[in-house]
Amino acid sequence: MADKNHLRNPATTALFEAILSLQSMEECYTFFEDLCTMKELADMAQRLEAAKMLLDGKTYEQIVKSVEISTATISRINRCIQYGNGGYELIIDRVKQNAQPEGEQAAE
Repeated sequence: MADKNHLRNPATTALFEAILSLQSMEECYTFFEDLCTMKELADMAQRLEAAKMLLDGKTYEQIVKSVEISTATISRINRCIQYGNGGYELIIDRVKQNAQPEGEQAAE
């Protein structure tokens, strides 16, 4: 199993600090359009969408048709969901909570 601390270095920390300093959707677009290629951005967006669909119980076939992503990539995302650090669930749940009108709570 790969050492998960290999990402924990000053350069990665600086990148994450930069991301955490973004204050608006427009700032996100500006920064990520400079940081990433259009393909890299599209790939990350597809992975997040595929993770949402996996967590919603969709099949690989449904995801491939909807997101146009390979089954190998879906399998990797599924392994991350099943055995990873919980990053996909954390972000997907947080976005869902932030999208709810005030006063409503997510069903547990």
